[in-house]
Order: sequence, then C-alpha cells, then structure tokens
Amino acid sequence: MVPAENEVTPLTVIGGNAHHGPVAFTTTHWSVVLEAQGESPAAQEALEKLCRTYWRPIYGFVRRQGAEAEDAEDLTQGFFALLLERKDLNTVRKQKGRLRSYLLTSVKHFLADESRHAMAVKRGKGQRLIPLDDIRERECVDIERSDRLTADQIYERRWAFTVLEQVMARMRGEYRSAGNVRFFDQMKKMLMDEPDRPSQAQIASEFDMTENAVKQAFYRFRQRYQALLREEISHTVAMPGDIEDELRHLIAVVRA
Repeated sequence: MVPAENEVTPLTVIGGNAHHGPVAFTTTHWSVVLEAQGESPAAQEALEKLCRTYWRPIYGFVRRQGAEAEDAEDLTQGFFALLLERKDLNTVRKQKGRLRSYLLTSVKHFLADESRHAMAVKRGKGQRLIPLDDIRERECVDIERSDRLTADQIYERRWAFTVLEQVMARMRGEYRSAGNVRFFDQMKKMLMDEPDRPSQAQIASEFDMTENAVKQAFYRFRQRYQALLREEISHTVAMPGDIEDELRHLIAVVRA
C-alpha cells in the first residue's frame, strides 16, 4: 500500500544513478551543527533552519501517538524549542549521527519523560518556530492516510517527502530566477509522470523549440534534480559516506 503523500515521487529519477558525483560537504547544515564547538552563530542558524524544514515528520509522529491537534502543535513547538537549546548534542556528536535518526530518537525520549514533556508543552505555547497554519492545512489532507500507518512509518514517510519537496522547491526557485517558471512546470509534469503530462512535441510547440532541444532540456532537468537531491540529503548527515545509505533509505520508504 502506497499512500499518496504528495505528488513528489519521481522514483525512477531518484534511483537513476546512485553515484552521481561528489557533493559539496564542508558547509552542510547537520555537519555544521555537530562540528561546532561552544556557541556558534553559524551552527545555531543551521539548526534553526533544519528545525523549520523538518517539523512535519515530528508533528505527524506526535499526532499518531494520540495527541490532539492543539496539544501536538504545542508539543512540536516545545520539542524544537528544547532542541534549539542544544543541551543534548554531545552524544550525537560522538556518534556522528544522522539528523533523521537523531530527531526520531529524541522525540521518543522526550515524550516518555513526563517532566520534559510538560516543560515542552509549556514552552510550545506562543512559539512561532513552526508554521502552524501549514500544520492545520495539511492535517485535513493526511488524517485518513495516517490512520493506516504506525507513528514510525508516518515519521519516515513525511521525512522522505519533506526532502523531495525541498529539492523541488529549490529547482523551482532556480527556474523562477531565470524567468522560466512555465517551463519548469512542464518539466516537472514530465519528471513526475503526471497523468496530464505533456508530450515533448507539445512542449516544443508551446515554447518554440525543437523536440531534440526539449529532450536535452529534460535530461538536464533530471540531472539537476539528482544533484540537488544528494545535496539536500547531505545537509542531514554528518559524514559524506552516509549520503548513499540515506538515499537508499529514502527510496525504500517512498516505495513501501
């Protein structure tokens, strides 16, 4: 059974080349957080960005554990508020952990700790780290699908789709900067194999191109998608050698 979490599921593209070349790793977000010694503005900024990006898997996990929507919002906000204090990163620094595993383990521990749980609820009230409007909007869409999955499965799937959404958002931003959003939208339909995807001939006619030029543009689109996917994954691991393992995990989760 494959819940259609969202439309970003180009599996053939994700797995098209497991070794697509090196990824710039020196300034990746999670590695910056783990390698920082003492108070580091760069590490704090990186951690805040990661929290803003990957709140949805945590919120889905908390909801599946039985929390009502309002309590889950407060718990999610509070969990990240505590995380941003960076009180328990020494262990994960030594283990060179992956952000995906670290967050899941951390949220399980803090939900099991009554005093920390209560503190998180209190701190969550009034916090604005996580976009609550986005939580409420997506909650309506996901309830039926989520009921068929365990809390861990919800976390893993939302994690995977969040990564894919980030990649697609970055690509859209690149095409927008070049004034080519319409062309991006057509390339995305082809990449995602959507039911209403246009043919190469239709795209060629729309943009006054040859079919061969469209074919080459789509090839470059796929290549860029693969490169950005690996770069996005690199932001969530501490070691370059973990990138391919995380990519394989993401593929398995999306295909499950």
